[in-house]
Amino acid sequence: MQRYIFCTFAAIEILNMENKICKVYNQSNNPLPAYESARAAGLDLRANLESPVTLMPGQRQLIPTGLFLELPDDCEAQVRPRSGLAMKHGITVLNTPGTIDADYRGEVKVLLINLSDEPFEIQNGERIAQMVVSRFQQISWEEVDDVEMLSKTERGAGGFGHSGKK
Repeated sequence: MQRYIFCTFAAIEILNMENKICKVYNQSNNPLPAYESARAAGLDLRANLESPVTLMPGQRQLIPTGLFLELPDDCEAQVRPRSGLAMKHGITVLNTPGTIDADYRGEVKVLLINLSDEPFEIQNGERIAQMVVSRFQQISWEEVDDVEMLSKTERGAGGFGHSGKK
């Protein structure tokens, strides 16, 4: 019974997201980002370059996409690495995932770094990152006077690499 309720709730959330519209201005000559398969989560972002850019080993550079977005108020976009670039060439995204807030109206740019030992040339129109759009919730703080006022959990204060399980 719980599984059925969960699936129904998830389906409602998916339907709500399908109605989300994102305005976009594309100053590049590249196609708009698109989902490359029926169940893809990410849209590929492409470099918008007047001439190729070479990233030397260890170098990082902000690469423009030519895209300007107006996300729905309860959505954010996250910029993430492309697995193929990371695996084959050691190219990844710094500050990952990079968040694009709903009220940002500037150009979407991708901060790439070359972690390989070889120079890597980025061409205009090359797919350089993925963008995932999702809903978010904002919170309000309730400040407490002591750490002991936080609820107890099995995990407790176990930090990095510690799930509280043995």
